[in-house]
Amino acid sequence: MEKNIYNLVNILDESSAKFPKKTALVFGAKKVKYIELSSKTKKFASALYDLGVREFDKVAIWLPNCPEYIYSFFAILRLKATVVPMNTMIKREEARYMAEDSLSKVLICSIDKLEDSKSILSRADNLSHLIVLTAPEDDESIIDFNKSISKSEEYRESLDINDDDLAEIVYTSGTTGKPKGACLSHKNIFSNIKDCSNTANFRKNDSFLCILPLFHSFSSTVCMMLPLYLGSTIVIMRSVRPFKRVIRTIMKNKVTIFMGVPSIFNILAAAKLPFIKRFINILINPVRFYISGAAALPNSVIKKFEKKFKRPLIQGYGLTEASPVVSLNPLNKTRKIGSVGKALKSIEVKVINKEGNFLPSGEIGELLVKGPNVMRKYYNLEKETEDTLKYGWLFTGDLAKIDEDGNIYIMGRIKEMINVRGFNVYPREIEDIIYSIPKVKEVAVVGVSHRHRGEAPVAFVVKENNLDEKELMRHLKSNLAAYKLPLKIIFKEKLPKNATGKILKRLLKNEIKGIFK
Repeated sequence: MEKNIYNLVNILDESSAKFPKKTALVFGAKKVKYIELSSKTKKFASALYDLGVREFDKVAIWLPNCPEYIYSFFAILRLKATVVPMNTMIKREEARYMAEDSLSKVLICSIDKLEDSKSILSRADNLSHLIVLTAPEDDESIIDFNKSISKSEEYRESLDINDDDLAEIVYTSGTTGKPKGACLSHKNIFSNIKDCSNTANFRKNDSFLCILPLFHSFSSTVCMMLPLYLGSTIVIMRSVRPFKRVIRTIMKNKVTIFMGVPSIFNILAAAKLPFIKRFINILINPVRFYISGAAALPNSVIKKFEKKFKRPLIQGYGLTEASPVVSLNPLNKTRKIGSVGKALKSIEVKVINKEGNFLPSGEIGELLVKGPNVMRKYYNLEKETEDTLKYGWLFTGDLAKIDEDGNIYIMGRIKEMINVRGFNVYPREIEDIIYSIPKVKEVAVVGVSHRHRGEAPVAFVVKENNLDEKELMRHLKSNLAAYKLPLKIIFKEKLPKNATGKILKRLLKNEIKGIFK
């Protein structure tokens, strides 16, 4: 295989050469053509170079969804440096940990992060510069993002970027202990983009809605780099609320691909607002299909959503360590509801038991992934890398089964499996049964210690006003074995979620720790 064919900078350069006058980005009333996008990334690359950023240096981006995020991303890569995206929901000390752990040299932030970033800059010896969108005039130590572009010439040097050079260090959500930095190479990400483009019916004339946070690997790969690879348009939004604005944006910009997470589709499927009804009934919805990722999508939500919006809602599966997409449902009739689809073309998947033996079709075990998309390592974490990358496979920590046709079914995290008197109980199975009740908005099932059973399921439910516990338990008893029934149902106004809408079950478990002692 030739070297250097996976250079991510080529994605933007080639699309800019092919479609210079085409709109690459839309952000509110602002439209950025491909030629302008290319120019701004080159000018910002020059600005970073003048600040001392060189090959293999790390630059942290602490920005919400905006064109400047994309300018920064490709400017950093153009210098053969490494992007360190930071979650906009994290607090100062979490951000400081990531900046220090990655040895980032420059931090790029938004104005709302200025005070926290200044504190980090003063305490982190590795950080030398702070760049802010619209920096205050009275602080000469802060570099203004737009001014740095306006006074810079385009960076003209073409560096020899190798396939295995680091493109990103993406920190995982840190559900246990400190966040881990997944090291993703140019080859890891580029191969994933190519696989995605060959799996679904994407077109260069598509318009992608980028409403998921760009710091997340799913959004970065599928909502940013994939459309730029295709020469498509990215419609950037910062929030899914209010939904009226989302609908207006879709209509105005003729969005054809909508990427989301289960919580978004669940809310849309349940929405009863008149404007939604008119939007569907008139059948002028420009969206060709919807894609859900980042968390499990209940079967009942898929059916309800497709009935309402008259468009396919397909789900995929992935994880940061796999750049991130592993599988995606097809748009044709071979799709199986409940499955996350088949592995992408260049990816292999297997399921193993506790003894490490590969399991036949239909049996549940840990899902393993192999392919060019699998990360190189965790940054500065040798033991964690060895525990996750073994025998040429990525051990995902997810429970799954694969049917005879190769379709993958995710059953939950290994750590979330509930052991009731020696029987394995999978939260996803209970959740799907509860979700099938129309009056249920959201549900999460967790296992907690029980003095007699070992563990017991507890269900947290967000419901409509007229659903009571007796009705819910009657439904469960008619659909589940007795040992799978939740010993307790807790109704809540809302469930805790991270930035991508994934329910934070560890927080729910903490709420009921010791409840059955």
